[in-house]
Amino acid sequence: MRTRHVNLLITLVAVVLFSFSCFCISRMTQTSNQLTNCRNHILEFKESILRLKNKTERNRQELLNAFKEMKLDISEKEHDAKNAVEKKVNASDTNETVSDAFEVLKFFFPHLRKVDRIYPDVIMGREKTGVTFALGIPTVNRGNYSYLKQTLTSLLSRMTLPEEKDSVVIVSIADSNENYVKSVVDMITKKFKRQVTSGSLEVISIPAYFYPNISHAAGSTDDSEKLESWRIKQVLDFCFLMLYAQPKAMYYLQLEDDIIANKMYLTKITDFVHTITSNNWLYIEFSVLGFIGKLFKSEDLTDFVRFFLMFYKDKPIDLLLGDIFLVKMCTPGEAL
Repeated sequence: MRTRHVNLLITLVAVVLFSFSCFCISRMTQTSNQLTNCRNHILEFKESILRLKNKTERNRQELLNAFKEMKLDISEKEHDAKNAVEKKVNASDTNETVSDAFEVLKFFFPHLRKVDRIYPDVIMGREKTGVTFALGIPTVNRGNYSYLKQTLTSLLSRMTLPEEKDSVVIVSIADSNENYVKSVVDMITKKFKRQVTSGSLEVISIPAYFYPNISHAAGSTDDSEKLESWRIKQVLDFCFLMLYAQPKAMYYLQLEDDIIANKMYLTKITDFVHTITSNNWLYIEFSVLGFIGKLFKSEDLTDFVRFFLMFYKDKPIDLLLGDIFLVKMCTPGEAL
């Protein structure tokens, strides 16, 4: 009987130990799984931290690059603005060669003899020199509509890149209306930024003090007097632009602000000039309309300006051009 009780007790202890072992094994398995899961979570967290760090580094680098670009852009704008102010305010610092080109005006206009240096009020561009062609475009306020954008688009888009590098287009604003001046500068800055940056496009504004008293007909109701005043001013506008362009290029092509250029126009002009064996020509006419499309040797521009200023009150500029042709190129018998 006693043996039986001992065996029962041993069995009970064995069952308890087995149950406890199973329980321990189960807990150890759960703990192992939890540790494994924990380790996986730690690895995932570590990878997330690394990804976040890499992303943060990229964002930091992009931000630094953006700040650098902003700083460079601001520096360039400040530099351009400083140059523009210096050119406008401090006339004594302007280029001597360009500035001296305007000295001829003082001979014809006594009111300019008190001016230290005659120079445009506004210049936008690189003051490019040493090119083959300078293309001059005077522009005035036409009211509600302007053709200038279309004109510049056709001229610049129909140049080859080598032709663009070897030429400069000069827009001369011959209008004292500040809103119009600003609108022209804003349009060109936005639409033709590349050409302005490269120096192939410049904008100048003729100073109001340049003009003699030709506004007597401005308030008149007589259309003939208004037309006469407009023609006088137009001659002066062309003369100022010619003097500015003269030191820049070998040839000067006179245009206006309401034209459309033909395809390959500059290539054809260049080819034609190269076919001329003699240099004994006064000007070449590439358009029969008024003063448009006339090509001059830049070295002759000062002589043309002197002639135009002698008679600027008497005839429109296209008729004066015919007169100087008769004087310079024809014998007295041929001029009759």
